[in-house]
Amino acid sequence: MILVTGATGNIGSALLKELHARGVGPLRALTRDAARAVFPQGVEAVEGDFAEPASLKPALEGVRSLFLVSCLGPDADILEAARQAGVEHVVLVSSITVQTHPHLGPANENLAVEQLLKETGMAWTILRPTQFASNALMWAASIRDHRIVRAPYAEAALPTIHPADIASVARVALTEAGHHGRTYALTGPAAITARQQVEAIAAALGRKVAFAEISRQQAHAQMSAAFGAEVADAVLDVTGGDLNPELLMVRDTVSRVTGTPARPFEQWASQNADAFR
Repeated sequence: MILVTGATGNIGSALLKELHARGVGPLRALTRDAARAVFPQGVEAVEGDFAEPASLKPALEGVRSLFLVSCLGPDADILEAARQAGVEHVVLVSSITVQTHPHLGPANENLAVEQLLKETGMAWTILRPTQFASNALMWAASIRDHRIVRAPYAEAALPTIHPADIASVARVALTEAGHHGRTYALTGPAAITARQQVEAIAAALGRKVAFAEISRQQAHAQMSAAFGAEVADAVLDVTGGDLNPELLMVRDTVSRVTGTPARPFEQWASQNADAFR
């Protein structure tokens, strides 16, 4: 039994589709509201809440492999619940900032979860993706309502990754031999700037979308209200304010692990154009 947590999220939903399409099973999907969730036929939907690890016990029963995104709840308790349930292998989504910006608070939190997992005695595979293509969804309301994006660091180019590529690597790690004890840094196939991302979204929509570069201070004021000052600073550092060669490196990990080239941002934009209409 494979349990996919975050099953309605950008990575989890793509992972479920891949596993189901390849006939992998049995599959179980964790969601807060099983009645409203829509999963591929044959996938067992179970309810659970990361904030209450005790609620995960029914979902973990009989599970041998677990897909888990870090820092969505009390990770020590979640991992202990998995260990007690007899889970043998955990594929954990961490962050590339663990190796590129280890001094940042969020990176330290992800590293701590990685260490917790390694100390459980369960087999592990750690995925460290860079910036998600789906982060562009934060521009959706502005594009829909005003046909403009206001963002800092217009020309900072990062190797943004399609969430489905993270899912593809997770699928291989969950179902094929040779991935226990491995840590994979994951990126997209090419670096792309924020301005170029907006151009790709505009092309997918078939209409113009303006880009207005704002200062770090302006962006920080907006982000702090939603995420807090420390997280806002960390996000701004890794999206343009504190770049380094390790963060900017384009890696071929997705193609090496899956045998399929990583998807470009333009593909993500085309597949998700409706979100911006």
